[in-house]
Amino acid sequence: MKITLLIPTLNEETGMRSVMPRVDTSLFEQILVVDGNSKDNTVAVARKMGYDVVLQKSPGIRGAYMDALPFVRGEAVLTFSPDGNSIPELLKPCIAKFEEGYDMVIVSRYAQGARSYDDDAVTAFGNWLFTASINLFHGGKYTDAMVIYRIYRKSLIEQLALDQDASYAFEEKLFRTNVSWEPLLSIRAARHKLKVAEIPGDEPARDGGERKLQVLKWGAAYYWQILREIFIRL
Repeated sequence: MKITLLIPTLNEETGMRSVMPRVDTSLFEQILVVDGNSKDNTVAVARKMGYDVVLQKSPGIRGAYMDALPFVRGEAVLTFSPDGNSIPELLKPCIAKFEEGYDMVIVSRYAQGARSYDDDAVTAFGNWLFTASINLFHGGKYTDAMVIYRIYRKSLIEQLALDQDASYAFEEKLFRTNVSWEPLLSIRAARHKLKVAEIPGDEPARDGGERKLQVLKWGAAYYWQILREIFIRL
C-alpha cells in the first residue's frame, strides 16, 4: 500500500533541519508538508528537501489536513510531527505493523515501555482522561487515543465522516476553537470495530516549533465530542 507521510507545520524550521534528515524517505510514496503560514524558513527548507508543500488556508490542524487532502497520493496516511515529538526511527516499525492488515496503528506514548517527555501534569491527566473515557463509552482498547503519530487507511477519512464539518461544528462554535480529528478517529474506529493496533513509542521533548495546544478550549471541546458521540450513529 502506498503511503503519504503528512506533516503539519508552523514555524518548524529547527525541527525540519534536525528531525527530517532521519526520515527514511524510501518508505513513502510521498512526503507532504502542509504549512500554516510559518514566519521562519520552514517552507523553504521543506522544498529544498524535495517534499511536496501545501500552503494552509483553513484554520487549525484539521484545516491543515483538509487543505492537504486533495494532494494526498497515498492509499494510507501517516501523520507525523517534525518538532521532535515524533521519533523518525519508529516510522518503519509503525508501517510494518500496519502492513499486517490493520486499519490503523498508533504510536502510543503510554503503552508499556514508552513515556512522554513533553507532558506536564495537566496534559498527562487530560490524555489519560480522554483515552479512558473513549475506552469506557465507545469500547476502545487504547492506551493513547489522542496522539498525532499514527497511520491509517485514507478511506477511513470519508468512511468515518472525518472530512465533514458537521462532525465538529457544534463544539467548535460552543468553545470557539478548531479541533483536530485524531480523537474522533479513535472514537469512530472503536465504534465500528475496526482493526487497530498500538506500538510503544516515546515522545521526546519538543525541538523548536510553535506549540499549538489550547488546553482549556480543546479539552472542553474534545470531552463534549466524546459524550456527544454516545448518541450518534453513522
